[in-house]
Amino acid sequence: MGRKKGRHPLIEGLEIADAGAEGKAIGRFGEKVVFVPYVVPGDVVDVQVTKKRKNYLEGRVTKIHTKSEKRVTPVCSHFGICGGCKWQNLGYEDQLFYKQKQVKDHLTRIGKIELPEIQPIVGAPATEYYRNKLEFTFAHSRWVTEDEIATNDEIAERRGVGFHIPGRFDKILDVDHCYLQGEPSNAVRLAIKAFAMDNNLSFYNLREHTGLLRNLIIRTTNTKQLMVLVCFGELQEDNIALVMEHLKGKFPEITSLMYVVNTKQNDTIYDLDVKCFAGNDHIVEEMEGLKFKIGPKSFFQTNSTMALKLYEITRDFANIKDEDVVYDLYTGTGTIANFVAKNAKHVVGIESVPEAIEDAKLNSENNNVENTSFYAGDMKDIFTAEFIAENGKPDVIITDPPRAGMHTNVIEVMLELEAARIVYVSCNAATQARDLQLLDPKYKVTKVQPLDMFPHTHHVENVVVLELRN
Repeated sequence: MGRKKGRHPLIEGLEIADAGAEGKAIGRFGEKVVFVPYVVPGDVVDVQVTKKRKNYLEGRVTKIHTKSEKRVTPVCSHFGICGGCKWQNLGYEDQLFYKQKQVKDHLTRIGKIELPEIQPIVGAPATEYYRNKLEFTFAHSRWVTEDEIATNDEIAERRGVGFHIPGRFDKILDVDHCYLQGEPSNAVRLAIKAFAMDNNLSFYNLREHTGLLRNLIIRTTNTKQLMVLVCFGELQEDNIALVMEHLKGKFPEITSLMYVVNTKQNDTIYDLDVKCFAGNDHIVEEMEGLKFKIGPKSFFQTNSTMALKLYEITRDFANIKDEDVVYDLYTGTGTIANFVAKNAKHVVGIESVPEAIEDAKLNSENNNVENTSFYAGDMKDIFTAEFIAENGKPDVIITDPPRAGMHTNVIEVMLELEAARIVYVSCNAATQARDLQLLDPKYKVTKVQPLDMFPHTHHVENVVVLELRN
């Protein structure tokens, strides 16, 4: 039942029936779907509606009447506040079930195409400390939790380092311990925070865009290399040197100690000059004997263990022959291109970020891979008759686009090229389904393989094979 509380109803005894988009669970109230975060299927709860739309409601839990058998105790003390790991209260096997279901639902409801049986999702061997990159934000006035407010105690320290509160660009949750990245990630973050407080260094004001310490990026590899990049919001040369010397002395295991001064009103560093303070200007990840250079601006899959599994599946699905020309679209730093090159006659990688293409070329050079070519430019503009004539008509196309999927111009060219096989790697099955529908007139989906790259989140990777119709 529901009763009014202010302008939005309070829904009493709502049964949570399913897991939905963006990590929210789903219940039904009359004809409307209700999206609720931090609950799991099988829970029976009271929900205060916070948003009303024509076809759905959104709300927050005010009381749990019945706890689902699928519930587990979250390991993180920040669960439900920081906005990450939204499924940490759902058992891992159940997480995999709902991710598999999510892929099937998107491909059938959005794609509306003929599908083979979807292969069982590949789960991650580690559900904690699996990320190789994290970014933290400094705040001069952190988020104050409900528990802190309830004590009525004066809050003496308002500075903090952590993650953005969902929906609040200017509020940061101060994080004690994060279970996403292995040590020394937590140690580095806590050390720089303590040092800054001891030396009265200013933390960033996200509204006024002032303050010294702005962001902290930590990257690790399976080869035990460590990159620490400190982003400063103001050019205070003496204080910058003070912070960097402290990190250099306290953490000798840092192999790449970097910093950048960002006085812009956004956090992107791609257009800024990153300085190497100590060590190398990059770290190196290794997969199957191939070494991949990762710079401070490089894209690399953030779960190295599952990335290797993803690349193995992609290569297997591509079924590349010695005489095949392969196009690797959205190649990034050329990881997939270099990974499959030994199976092919030639691999052509295309990417919009020039710095990534330079890294891709270096990765080929450093690994003595001589049958790759890389091009920087907008995908929809690069595919021309001249380009195809120069590089050859592809026998196999591998595409790994961003979450928004592929531009329709790219799909049109793919249809014209008529490669025998397309392997479509996606981090968003919804946009993948849309693109598969556009490819359907000439291509039939023959394999579907989901993978869990990000445990405790709703995100799921999906690899699809398309074969040219006769």
